[in-house]
Amino acid sequence: MLRRSHRGAVPSSRPGAAHSKGRTMRITRALAGALTATALTIGSLAATPAQADDNPYDRGPAPTASSIEATRGPYAVSTKSISALAARGFGGGTIHYPTSTADGTFGVVAISPGYTAGESSISWLGSRLASFGFVVVTFDTNSRYDQPASRGTQLLAALDQAIGDSTVGPRIDRTRQAVVGHSMGGGGTLEAAKARPSLEAAVPLTGWNLDKTWPEVQAATLVIGAQNDTVAPVGSHSLPFYSSLTGAERSAYLELRGASHFAPNTSNTTIAKYTLSWLKRYVDDDTRYEQFISPGPSTSIGSAVSDYRLR
Repeated sequence: MLRRSHRGAVPSSRPGAAHSKGRTMRITRALAGALTATALTIGSLAATPAQADDNPYDRGPAPTASSIEATRGPYAVSTKSISALAARGFGGGTIHYPTSTADGTFGVVAISPGYTAGESSISWLGSRLASFGFVVVTFDTNSRYDQPASRGTQLLAALDQAIGDSTVGPRIDRTRQAVVGHSMGGGGTLEAAKARPSLEAAVPLTGWNLDKTWPEVQAATLVIGAQNDTVAPVGSHSLPFYSSLTGAERSAYLELRGASHFAPNTSNTTIAKYTLSWLKRYVDDDTRYEQFISPGPSTSIGSAVSDYRLR
């Protein structure tokens, strides 16, 4: 599967990154923009900024600093359970999805829990992201002791099952996929992104993996670490992950001030709003969220973020 061309994305140095489909999309959008500008100049069209944006993947109203911190977005959310017996390649879980079909299809995200943890530890993020316009699968792993490589495989299996689901599948744009995970599930996101280069985004949350180098990852990757993490210290996990992402479309490192390894296990505004912004920007290609990524959050004393890096 070819990766989609992102508007305003950092140019890629990867061989073959500028394929003909991407060039066609850019040319089409440039032509559309020129025609719109001409129409505005002669006064024959009065378009709002939302109308002028031709991105077919924008979902929901224009974001604000307060809207991305809300516990619920503009979409009502429904759920569908996947029993352990019905799950194909993972331990069962829940699909959270926007109830409305008025806005077309949505990108799909899978979220893995960490070592010894279950779905309940990350379900809060699944329902929250779904309310902003994603189909999200939160799940139990086959064993609570599964290692990152296994969790990466299970993340991909969860994506595939959601896409193939008779109820939810028609709501999903299968070309727009992403993975999120905590701890060993965070390490699993890197494994999944390496195994499936077509993924649009990956977000490891206080991730843990014995493998520290990920130059093969092409997905835009936001690495979130915790300043006081003693299980997966940022100096030996999150920071080396970030530094090694030389092949990623874009990468960022965000460090939660004063937080522990288990910060992602309960509702966390900082984790939610930057994960949301990253997924919107790279799964939905929604440049309205770029303002929250660059220049990024303050790292001044008293802020919720102690370190932020972007490239």
